[in-house]
Amino acid sequence: MAGRPRSGAERLTRDGIVSAAVDLADAAGLASLSMRSVAQRLGVTPMSLYNHVANKEELLDGMVDAVFAEFYAPVPGAEWRSELRQRALTAREALKRHPWAVGLMDSRRNAGYETLLHHDAVIGCLREAGFSLRLTGHAFAVLDAHLYGFLLQEVSMPFEPGQDLAELGTQMIAALPEGQLPYFREFTLEHALQAGYDFGDEFEVGLDLVLHGLAERLAAQPQGRAS
Repeated sequence: MAGRPRSGAERLTRDGIVSAAVDLADAAGLASLSMRSVAQRLGVTPMSLYNHVANKEELLDGMVDAVFAEFYAPVPGAEWRSELRQRALTAREALKRHPWAVGLMDSRRNAGYETLLHHDAVIGCLREAGFSLRLTGHAFAVLDAHLYGFLLQEVSMPFEPGQDLAELGTQMIAALPEGQLPYFREFTLEHALQAGYDFGDEFEVGLDLVLHGLAERLAAQPQGRAS
């Protein structure tokens, strides 16, 4: 005897709810996110979600954990600069897919397993490269400061990547007081508005500066990674 078809609520899973919430936030931002809006997206009643997710805060915990799962996890024991560079590049791409997450990534009190797994990989990569505990803390902090700080600027830009900036720049320059702000005018006209300029290219320049500085700190630290 064939079983009766399962309802949408019966097919719900925590992962499915989190995935729907991520899709909703990607499309319309965090302001659009509520238990009701996620339920509508899944075609179920809001109450059915609470069998899998206690509240919106737990849902946000899961969403952040899902984004961390998209970051490349550096391999402890491998060449640390290339591993952490790859981690930063993939993290940037993930956060560009999920711009709502930029300000949330290390804000959750109840970090998920993927979050902790990723942090363990980064710390392990640094420790196995010989970073002391203190220098590991410095390195992790400055790498994430560059990543999240840059993304905060990048996703807030008043134009889309690849957009022709000539018209925007012309309007901006025309509004400047005549004969004033010479360095800003020079930078804007002769660099930022030139063909091929992309603010996003600055990410790797900054990343390489950070990695170079950390390599110098590593070489200068006392011998023994626990120092």
